[in-house]
Formats: sequence, structure tokens, C-alpha cells
Amino acid sequence: MARMAWNFSPERVDTPDATALRRDYFGDVAGRYFGRVLAEDEYDQEMIDEGLELLAPPAGQFLVGRYGGKPAACGGLVLLDAERAELTRVFVRHAFRGLGGADLLMDGLERSARELGARRVVLNTRLDLVEARALYTRHGYGEIPAYCTGPYMEIWYGKEL
Repeated sequence: MARMAWNFSPERVDTPDATALRRDYFGDVAGRYFGRVLAEDEYDQEMIDEGLELLAPPAGQFLVGRYGGKPAACGGLVLLDAERAELTRVFVRHAFRGLGGADLLMDGLERSARELGARRVVLNTRLDLVEARALYTRHGYGEIPAYCTGPYMEIWYGKEL
């Protein structure tokens, strides 16, 4: 029996798979924030699409992870300046969690950040996203002072590459 494997590669954010993954990411984090599954008419496409132009070289990168050929994970990074890249939209679909994809995704994002010239990676998240916070700390990210502000930002992390 063949064992399924993860495959991560850069992908344009507007492909059908990347768009569906970004939508699922938003549904997950927004649904958790509101404490319920969002109805179809509650999705704000402008919010889902915000900043997408930055998730492509030379300003950034977007990775899509497939497990057994099925789109299962995504993550992006954006260069903030000559030295720092910010992680964003880091997500593994629930059906694919526990299969090692999150760690591979983080490795791929950090490799992409280095390729873009970053020496440090930063990110922000919410306190209730405990799985994400555990992933970041497992990969060596430590809490740092806030480098940006926004309504859904409660904790900031950074790591030297």
C-alpha cells in the first residue's frame, strides 16, 4: 500500500485551490472568534482578499500544501523590510491535522523567507488560537513586542533565521 505524502510548492493566491484554502482559513479563524460556524453570507471577500498582491515575489510568497494530491494547507509570507518577513494565513485543514503538515509548512515558509532575503520572521495571532501558538513556539518562535496593531492581534512572535 502506498503511503501518502505532503508536497508543498509556491502557488499564485488566485488559483482555485489557493482561494478555497484562504476561504477555509478565514472561516476557521473568524468562526472561532465569533464562537460559531459562519453562514455563507457572512464571509467578506474583501477581507479574505486583503493584501494578496503582497503574497507573490518579490514582496512575498504563498505556499500550498497537498496531502495525497489534495489541497490541505497553506501559508504566506510578506517582506516587511529588508530584514523581516511576516507569516500570514498559516492553516491546515482540520481533516489533515495530525499528519505532520504543519511542521513541513513552517519549514517551507522559513526556507522561502530566507530565499527572499529575510533574516528574521515575525507574526501576530490571537490568544485563543492555541494550536497555532503551540506550532510557533515548537518552531522556536518567542514572544516579541508588538510590531503592528489591529483588532485581531493579541500576541506577537519572532524568530531569527
